[in-house]
Amino acid sequence: MIYQKMENKITIKGAHEHNLKNINLEIPRNKMIVFTGISGSGKSSLAFDTIFAEGQRRYLESLSAYARQFLGGMNKPAVEEISGLSPAVSIDQKAHSANPRSTVATITEIYDYLRVLFAKIGRPYCPICQTPLEKVTADEINAHIISQIKHTRRSQKAPINLTIMSPIVRGRKGEYHQLLYDIYNNGFLQARVDGKIKKLKNRLVLNKNKKHTIEIITDTVNLLEPHNIDKSPSVQQRIAEAVENAIELSDGLCTIIFPDKTEKLFSTEYSCPYDGYSFPEIEPRLFSFNSPYGYCPFCTGLGTEGLFSQKNCPECQGKRLNKNALSVRINKKNIWEITEMNIEKAMDFFKSLDKKLNHQEHEIADVVLNEIKARLQFMLDVGLYYLTLNRRGGTLSGGEAQRIRLASQVGTKLVGALYVLDEPTIGLHQKDNDRLVNTLRNLTDSGNTIIVVEHDENTILASDWLVDIGPEAGNLGGKIIYNGPLNNLLSKKSLPEKTENCKTQGSAEKSLTGQYLRNEKNIDLPAQRRKVRSSNPKIRITGAKEHNLKNIDVEIPLRRLVCLTGVSGSGKSTLMHDILYRGIKNKKLRMNKWTGEHKNISGSEHIDKIIKIDQSPIGRTPRSNPATYTKAFDHIREIFASTKEAGIRGYKPGRFSFNKDEGRCPNCRGRGSLEIEMHFLPSVEVICDVCRGKRYNKETLQVHYKGKNIAEVLDMSIRQAKDFFQDVPFIYDKLKVLDQVGLDYLTLGQSAKTLSGGEAQRIKLARELAKQGTTNTLYLLDEPTVGLHYEDVKKLLQVIQNLVAKGNSIMIIEHNLEILKSADWIIDLGPEGGQGGGQVVKTGTPEEIARYTKSWTGRYLKNVLK
Repeated sequence: MIYQKMENKITIKGAHEHNLKNINLEIPRNKMIVFTGISGSGKSSLAFDTIFAEGQRRYLESLSAYARQFLGGMNKPAVEEISGLSPAVSIDQKAHSANPRSTVATITEIYDYLRVLFAKIGRPYCPICQTPLEKVTADEINAHIISQIKHTRRSQKAPINLTIMSPIVRGRKGEYHQLLYDIYNNGFLQARVDGKIKKLKNRLVLNKNKKHTIEIITDTVNLLEPHNIDKSPSVQQRIAEAVENAIELSDGLCTIIFPDKTEKLFSTEYSCPYDGYSFPEIEPRLFSFNSPYGYCPFCTGLGTEGLFSQKNCPECQGKRLNKNALSVRINKKNIWEITEMNIEKAMDFFKSLDKKLNHQEHEIADVVLNEIKARLQFMLDVGLYYLTLNRRGGTLSGGEAQRIRLASQVGTKLVGALYVLDEPTIGLHQKDNDRLVNTLRNLTDSGNTIIVVEHDENTILASDWLVDIGPEAGNLGGKIIYNGPLNNLLSKKSLPEKTENCKTQGSAEKSLTGQYLRNEKNIDLPAQRRKVRSSNPKIRITGAKEHNLKNIDVEIPLRRLVCLTGVSGSGKSTLMHDILYRGIKNKKLRMNKWTGEHKNISGSEHIDKIIKIDQSPIGRTPRSNPATYTKAFDHIREIFASTKEAGIRGYKPGRFSFNKDEGRCPNCRGRGSLEIEMHFLPSVEVICDVCRGKRYNKETLQVHYKGKNIAEVLDMSIRQAKDFFQDVPFIYDKLKVLDQVGLDYLTLGQSAKTLSGGEAQRIKLARELAKQGTTNTLYLLDEPTVGLHYEDVKKLLQVIQNLVAKGNSIMIIEHNLEILKSADWIIDLGPEGGQGGGQVVKTGTPEEIARYTKSWTGRYLKNVLK
């Protein structure tokens, strides 16, 4: 048998996915490689749509057809050949789920391990009286009975009797005629029904609408000499048989009426000795808020009154689980109390738990505990110490979600894998970047290949190899500008023919990324900052204390560029989204919807409206695109309807909509593609064979404007369309703004589902900018630099400054130092994340922040202000 040696490089030949220009490329294995370049240059097309897609496709093809039907399938990417690939793991910005049941603990699989841990070593407590519950065996029940009998006093004149009963019905409605009839035929003669002794030979008529308790008397033992019961083996045997019958009839329960008329309920499962509460079997599903066995019956595990309302469930108070699940504890904590902890505190809890478990518990739980601690440690390493385990997945930023998913992957301890990451530094303060970079380096040193699509300078400088793609975006991109070691790019050394056994390419001098890294190009400081005086209009928030905010007061100067910054988890999103945005929106619209906890917001009269521009998708269907979202498509359809050709045919604007039957392709109904059901194989998406992806029917495509039909116009890039419609102000103005915010590479008809969060946010910003006469508006932006190269940040910054110059106010959550140094005012929260944050560290100009030694932001800002 011949074994082929694994190549120490990945070779790509003829990659032409999307805008890639048939590129050839070699990159080293077991290294940290950064793909960079301006937005839309083709980085993601190469990293995700080509390299990762082919690595995953090959792995899936190695499985059986039966297995593949559960895993889904992938189309072959547009590439001639790729060699040297490992099984690939993709961790992108869309990794988190908006499902209200998804939490940090479930995403990382920590919750699955917690459920197993609680099922194996958790100790139940009575939900009614909080008494610790223990299981008893039939032998233990007998021993307890004998012990009690021996202490019975003979002074009583009445017969000394012991009654053993089996509670077969406990507080349930019904007639139970057949049940009692069957038990009578099995030899049992009496029962206690609702507290009264009844003979079973007589038919018992029970009200079916009332709840009943039925206890079958398995034996009544007359004790002549109770103190000598040790010498009466026949009596002991009789008691043992009665107990065994009682347990068998009621699935583990046995009620004893002692000679002194006291009663006690025993259970071979868990049962409270004081109030008789019978605990269910403790298994992992008891702790699942997705299972009827464990979830709160009122909210079915949501933790809130409804799917969209924010109020806690009145029964479980947001804990999601029923009283049984919450009554099992480890080291005095139930599973909810553990998930309420942040990552840092949870790690301390599990470390201290090691010293409190006995030998048997260690043998049972050590493997599970190690898995939990490994995932917690990774999240600590990537700066997520402030997140609580029960934090909902839908509230996570793209960067947080990506790092959490990375934690679950690292927990698998793979070696020889290919990890492809999409800007993992999103949402990270510069302080936390170093920890993430160290984690990526450790993954690489463990024998894995890391490909990172990234613009963050720290991450780039920590890499071994850099691939710079450009020179511009869209159709003008897709070429390799530089492919080689990072050090050669920084020093502008000419590339040797081979490095790390890989062919190197390109020119360090021509690399736009290299020019910025070498400080040959820079984003200049503003010529003059807008001053903030006490007389300026401002919005004042007082008593903000939602989540980890420490009852703070914050002033936001208006008609200025204000940056809200601070370490990850310091409370920025809570302050801006939950308190400022929701509070002012309530005032302006006279609503009373939920807001983050605060005392008051004043100064809203100084603005006309407040607009939040976040990274949520611009549409939920493939039919939504930049043209439809910016309303440019309305005017485009009107132009086509006004052509002579359309007039002759009687076509109206609706004819040129792919959402209406009259003009769209009848085969794909305007989608441009078809989803083919493959039965036991995964569904396949193919281009419509009737319209060939053009979305429209033949008659609609016969109408032309400037020699182009409607499908050809939608295939244009923003840059091309801007020139094409330069004589149509209603369209040109909208496209010009899209170009200004760095989205010139997108096509007009590009599906919203293919857009990143950063792209969606900039499209929303462009739509606002295109509105005429918009002034006196407060815009809230959340990390608009996501996915942006230095050159793109420069463009975006100019657009933002122009918007402020018109009399608007802009508040940005941001960590990008180029944006921070350009702000008029900075509000720095911290000093740490989670419980260590939520305070105003410092407010002032960038220079004032940089001079404040206690500010983490200031320490990093100081370097760029030089």
